[in-house]
Amino acid sequence: MSEIRPPDVQAERQGWVLPARGTDPEWFKRAVFYEVLVRSFYDSQGDGIGDLEGLTRKLDYLQWLGVDCLWLPPFFPSPLRDGGYDVAAYMDVAPEFGTLENFSQFVAAAHSRGMRVMTDLVMNHTSDQHPWFQASREDPDGPYGDFYVWADDDTGYPDVRIIFGDTEASNWTYDPVRRQYFWHRFFGHQPDLNFDNPAVHEAMLDVVRFWLRLGVDGFRLDAVTYLYEKEGTNGESLPETHAFLKKVRKVMDDEFPDTVLLCEANQWPSEVVEYFGDPGVGGDECHMAFNFPVMPRIFMAVRRESRYPISEIMAQTPQIPSGCQWGVFLRNHDELTLEMVTDEERDYMWSEYAKDPRMKANLGIRRRLAPLLENDVNQIKLFNALLLSLPGSPVLYYGDEIGMGDNIWLGDRDSVRTPMQWTPDRNAGFSTADPGRLDLPVVMDAVYGYQVTNVEAQLANKSSLLHWTQRMIEVRKQNPAFGLGDFVDLGGSNPTVLTYVRTFGDDIVLCVNNLSRFPQPVELDLRRYEGMQPVELLGSVRFPAIGELPYLLTLGSHGFYWFRLARLPEESMP
Repeated sequence: MSEIRPPDVQAERQGWVLPARGTDPEWFKRAVFYEVLVRSFYDSQGDGIGDLEGLTRKLDYLQWLGVDCLWLPPFFPSPLRDGGYDVAAYMDVAPEFGTLENFSQFVAAAHSRGMRVMTDLVMNHTSDQHPWFQASREDPDGPYGDFYVWADDDTGYPDVRIIFGDTEASNWTYDPVRRQYFWHRFFGHQPDLNFDNPAVHEAMLDVVRFWLRLGVDGFRLDAVTYLYEKEGTNGESLPETHAFLKKVRKVMDDEFPDTVLLCEANQWPSEVVEYFGDPGVGGDECHMAFNFPVMPRIFMAVRRESRYPISEIMAQTPQIPSGCQWGVFLRNHDELTLEMVTDEERDYMWSEYAKDPRMKANLGIRRRLAPLLENDVNQIKLFNALLLSLPGSPVLYYGDEIGMGDNIWLGDRDSVRTPMQWTPDRNAGFSTADPGRLDLPVVMDAVYGYQVTNVEAQLANKSSLLHWTQRMIEVRKQNPAFGLGDFVDLGGSNPTVLTYVRTFGDDIVLCVNNLSRFPQPVELDLRRYEGMQPVELLGSVRFPAIGELPYLLTLGSHGFYWFRLARLPEESMP
C-alpha cells in the first residue's frame, strides 16, 4: 500500500520540538486537539484493525494539519462491551493495538514532531473481567474485597438516576459468586470502584504515574462526576470527588509538571466550573473541561438562523480560573449529545437533524458533522470557523477535516467510528486485509464513500476542505487571542449574524458569522475601536477604517469574517 505524504512538514516546521517539562504550563490553552481512534485510523499489520504503529506512521500528516495534541480513547485490554471503556487492565495495551513498546515509540515520535499525547482515564469503573473485580468477588476478605461497592440488597442510593434506563433496570446487579449486589452507574458489566477505600486512591494514582512516566501529557477523565455515592444525594459531583481530583492534580503538578487533566462532565457551565477547583490559586483540580452546552446550540443557531442560542449560553458561562480552559467540539466518538438542552429543544434537534429514527442514540444523534449538515461546504466551514474562534481549545474529530460520512446501519455509536479514508484504493487505504476482516466496514456511498472522499484526493486539491482546515488552524495559531483572549459579544443590528471580539493584549480579532442561508447585511457598533482598520486574516485584505458611524458589512450565505484590528499609522488618522 502506498504511503500518503502531505507537503514536507519537516521543511516547513523546522525546530518543532516540545519545550522542556515545567516551562510551558499553559500549552493547552493554545492547542488544537485531535481525537483519533487507534482502531480506526491506520492498520500497519494487515489484520483489519488500526494499531499504534499505524498511527505512528501517520504522524507526519497530523503534524502538517497543525495538530498540537492527540487524544486517544481507550486502547487498554478490554472485552469491548462498551467500546473499550470497560477496562480489564489499566497498565497495558490491548494486543490488537500493539505493545507498551509500540506506545512508547508512538509518544516519542509525536513529541519529536511537537505534538503531545492525551489518553482517556476511566476511573469510575472497570470491566467485570478486571483482576481486581475477580479477586473482589471471590475473596471478600482479601486485599481487593473492598475495591468495589457491595451490598446485601439493591435498595441503596435510590435517588441516583439510571443512566441507561433503556437497558438497565437498576444500578445494582447481583453477583452469584460473592452472593451480594454490586453498584454500577453504567452497564451491569462495569462495576464501580469504591473510592471510599484509600487503597483505590493509591491504585488509581499508580495508574496515573505509570502513563505519565511513559510520556503521556495528560488525561481526559471519563465519567468523573460519578466517583462517589452517598445516601440522600443524586450521586453526582459530590465534595469527595473534588477532594480526590485535588489529590490527583497535586501528584501531577509536583511530579509531572505541564501535564493536563481534561474533565468530561456533561453539565451546565455553572456546575462544570466547580471541576476547575479553587479560583484563588488559578484552579487546583482539572485544567480543562468540555463545554457541552455550546455544541448543540451551534447546531440550533444555524438551523434557526438566529444568534441567540449561542449568545445566551455564552452569557450564562461563568468566568473560570486563570489557569484553566474550556474544551469545545462539534463531534466526537459518541452521539451528538442532547442532554444539556430542554425537552422542546431536543425534539427540535431530532426533527431537524435525525429525520430517520436510526440516526438517534440514547439522548443524542449518531451522525458525523458532514452528514448532519447535508454536505453543505459553506455550513461545514462556518461550523469549523465557530469551533476555532469561540472561547476554548478546539477538539477536532478524525476524518471531519475531509468531510467523512457515517454508516447508520452499524450498531450504536459505531456509525461514527468507521475507518479513516486515506485513498480511493481498496479499504480506503486503511488496511491491506480482506474487506471482510475489517473491524468495521469503510463507508461506501456516492457522496461520502472513500472513492470520492479521501485524504489523497484532497491533498492534491488546494481548494479542498482539508487544505482549508489546515489553513484555518494555521491562522488560529498566528493569533494568540483565539486561545488566550477574552470574549465580548457585540450584538449587532441583524439577529442572524453573530459577532464577537477576542482580545489578548494588542492582538484583537473581530469574528463576524452569518448563521443564515441567505446573504445578510449587518451594522456593528465598533466605536470603541475607532481609528483601527480591519484586516481580513485569510487573505490580508484591508477593509475601511473604523469611524464613529456604524460599521456596515455584508456576508454571503453562511459566510464569516475573521479580522485583525490593526492600528493605523498616525499620518493615516483622519
